[in-house]
Amino acid sequence: MTPATPSTRALPLAGIRVVEFTHMVMGPTCGMVLGDLGAEVIKVEPLGGDSTRKLLGSGAGFYPLFNRNKKSLAIDLQSARGREVVLKLIGTADIVSENFKSSTMQKLGLDYASLARLDPRLIYVSHKGFLPGPYDHRTALDEVVQMMGGLAYMTGRPGDPLRAGSSVNDIMGGMFGAIGAMAALMQRQHSGQGQEVESALYENNVFLVAQHMMQFAITGKAADPMPQKISPWGIYDVFSVKDQGQIFLAVVSDTQWAIFCKAFGFADLQADARLASNNHRVLARSWLIPLLRERLADKQASELAALFEAHGLPFAPITDPQHLFEDPHLNATGGLAPMTLPDGRETRVPLLPLKLDGERLGLRLDPPRLDEHGTELLLSLGYSADEVTAMRSDGVLLPEAAPAINHPADRGDTPGALA
Repeated sequence: MTPATPSTRALPLAGIRVVEFTHMVMGPTCGMVLGDLGAEVIKVEPLGGDSTRKLLGSGAGFYPLFNRNKKSLAIDLQSARGREVVLKLIGTADIVSENFKSSTMQKLGLDYASLARLDPRLIYVSHKGFLPGPYDHRTALDEVVQMMGGLAYMTGRPGDPLRAGSSVNDIMGGMFGAIGAMAALMQRQHSGQGQEVESALYENNVFLVAQHMMQFAITGKAADPMPQKISPWGIYDVFSVKDQGQIFLAVVSDTQWAIFCKAFGFADLQADARLASNNHRVLARSWLIPLLRERLADKQASELAALFEAHGLPFAPITDPQHLFEDPHLNATGGLAPMTLPDGRETRVPLLPLKLDGERLGLRLDPPRLDEHGTELLLSLGYSADEVTAMRSDGVLLPEAAPAINHPADRGDTPGALA
């Protein structure tokens, strides 16, 4: 696979160094966002590596997705020499990011209070299950906060709460951690002082369901779960059609209704006074939707898609995630970047869903092998090659450094540039 032609324009966070102590999804997402934006992100891992390197099933994609554009240093933080090395590394950093228990970081002397005494300009991003308060002693997971925070209730059918089909709180919690870090960087330019940024799964989940909370505040009526909600649109549904096909179709304005009826030859429906406006059609859904299902049942999903697209009407195929690798739009617009996995296999990975000055934020570093950059980083801190060798012999570092197979030069990318 050939990487996209790199830009020579520096990325926004070029020159910012991040040291992260993260695992799973939330903390690594924060580092991924900062790394994609140009920061040098150093992932400090235990000698056994981040546990997500070995996950199966739905967790198999965690490590490669959320740990791109990072360097890896594997070190024994329980040893005095290991902590010495890490503190020296933190001394070169602008940001420290972590998502372990507060007690774990305190025992290691890597909590915000300890590090801020050494460097008042340091920005410290803490990702937790809950912000400080009555719940902060609890162990949280994405599914835990979805259940207690109303999202699973809104996603499932009545009496059947269902988690969303992605790690939405972990991912967004990491994103808010990155947003907070960037805000703290801007404030440091004026104040000269760093600060602690706190992001949490539960509060993130509450933010996601805030629209339903406010619906109740405005209307006095509790929000129904999404499968049972009263649609604000007359046609806003998945239709099962010919050859077991499925397609989502929407008609959300009176103008679109007129276009839809003309395109499909439904003059009788356009003339029906009971369907004169969107609100009329919402009230008629109990008989309108079954009627449309019957009329559209003998058409192919591709035929319906072509008609809706030709007339500028909203539609969507029902797509499994694995088929997105072949999506023509993603491939034509550079939304998927070539990636080499830690085991050497080639794949592609979705990029951040944004452009800066017309360019996508690409890969500068593939997800690293365990301790791939360990020797390079220690030498840059002033340790000699003999000292590094001794630390490997003493078990402070891995016995052997992972081979460097994906430095920026190997990928043809320009460090700190848009791709």
